[in-house]
Amino acid sequence: MTEDVVVLGSGYAGAGAIKSLEQEVSNRADITWISDVDHHLVLHEVHRCIRDPELQRKVSIPINEIKSSDTEFIQGTVTTLDTDERTVHLDDGSTVEYDYCVVGIGSRTAFFGIDGLERHSHTLKSLRDALSIHDDIKSAAKEASRTDPASVVVGGAGLSGIQSAGEIAMFRDQYRAPLDIYLVEGLDSVYPPGDPEVQGKLTKMLSDRGIDIKTGEFITEVDEDTVYIGEETELDYDVLLWTGGITGQDCTEEIDLEKDDRSHRLHASSTFQTSDDRVFAIGDTALVDQVDGDAAPPTAQAAWQAAEVVGENVRKTMRDQPLTTWTYEDKGTVISVGDAAVANNVIGSPIDTFGGVAAETLKKAIATRWINKITSVKRAAKAWPDM
Repeated sequence: MTEDVVVLGSGYAGAGAIKSLEQEVSNRADITWISDVDHHLVLHEVHRCIRDPELQRKVSIPINEIKSSDTEFIQGTVTTLDTDERTVHLDDGSTVEYDYCVVGIGSRTAFFGIDGLERHSHTLKSLRDALSIHDDIKSAAKEASRTDPASVVVGGAGLSGIQSAGEIAMFRDQYRAPLDIYLVEGLDSVYPPGDPEVQGKLTKMLSDRGIDIKTGEFITEVDEDTVYIGEETELDYDVLLWTGGITGQDCTEEIDLEKDDRSHRLHASSTFQTSDDRVFAIGDTALVDQVDGDAAPPTAQAAWQAAEVVGENVRKTMRDQPLTTWTYEDKGTVISVGDAAVANNVIGSPIDTFGGVAAETLKKAIATRWINKITSVKRAAKAWPDM
């Protein structure tokens, strides 16, 4: 009997799951892939499009270049999952039946109840977001002057905020655009999870790019002209980008599975099974248990690693076999600030933190290795110069 396996989402988790499932179960299952967009986005490099929209061709990969011809693709937005009827409901009113479902629909940006923030800020979760940021920065720069520069504020100094600020600075320098750039972080340093050495390197790289860093006080309110920080600081802005955290997608709130009460991200065991053993969850949409009691981090490399195992566990579930327990392995972090980069805690490196050509080359290698994994060497090679 042929089983129906449905994968939701085309991010790292969804695209990786498709490759894994096609390898593990394609001979005994019909695979359907559902996403609201017809491409996979190399999200950790989409900030490059803020500087140069032409790079969308490098970071946006058509679905048909990833999946096999036997896998069916449906473009649509998931509204809910009926675990009793085993059906996925889409926004056009249609439904898709499944025997097993892998949920990898990612996350939304969290705004933490800050008044006005969602209404007035850009986010960076899609290609459309990056292109919109580029357009608004370009327009603001055209209306500004050297004596009255436009103000761009980036909220949140994690990976996305740092890399976005770096690209905005590169845009400013490349086009001699009259822009003032601010990077705002509520905690005491940029890249809050990092050790002091990498924080120091990143702070210097950002400052050398002419980015004004403001740490130690949280954004409390935003209106159409001003970002209010702490009790006393006010920053007028022309363009505001918020990168300060994640929460679950709207549809996960409606799914009858165990989930986090606040974020609605789905609880999953270290085998990726949810409270329904026919539904697996990976990537940002899930809180995947780890042996230390914490959840795996919501990072690209965690989603990549999980995707490699989920196909195997779907196959084992079909055969009523013991499932493989997945443990996340942190292989290090590489962060870009424009064309420069800094690497930290990279497995196999004798140096804890390093920059220069070695870090820049490693950054390119990480992105192109992923592109090669889900598509081809040819596409990866074309992407290399711009990663």
